[in-house]
Amino acid sequence: MKRRHFLATAAAATLATPALAATGTAYRKGLVEAELAAGRTVFLDFYTDWCTTCRAQAAAIRKLKSENPAYEANMTFIAVDWDKHASSRLAHDLKIPRRSTLVVLHGDQEIGRIVASTRRAEIKALMDAGLAAATA
Repeated sequence: MKRRHFLATAAAATLATPALAATGTAYRKGLVEAELAAGRTVFLDFYTDWCTTCRAQAAAIRKLKSENPAYEANMTFIAVDWDKHASSRLAHDLKIPRRSTLVVLHGDQEIGRIVASTRRAEIKALMDAGLAAATA
């Protein structure tokens, strides 16, 4: 009986993962370019639903956004599903090496990036850099 409970719980957690991983608007072709053209600072989260590093990054991002509403007020957060968009023009042009990559863009500049780090201090520093670019 315990095994059935474990399997049911694991299945439910797997189905809930996409909601846990998403940190912003789902990426679609042209969205990043439109936001940048409108003068917005863009925070890109290249994630997958099955990546534990991505989930840890997403949790840190959500927590930081809840602690400082200025992040969402001044930046556009876009979640890019790596499984769907790894070979996209966006990933190619930005030279995204893998899932669990976070990138901040403003205008035609890359403000910063993090690859595979879940350290809250690093993620906060990247978000702060994006906020500074957005409010400059």
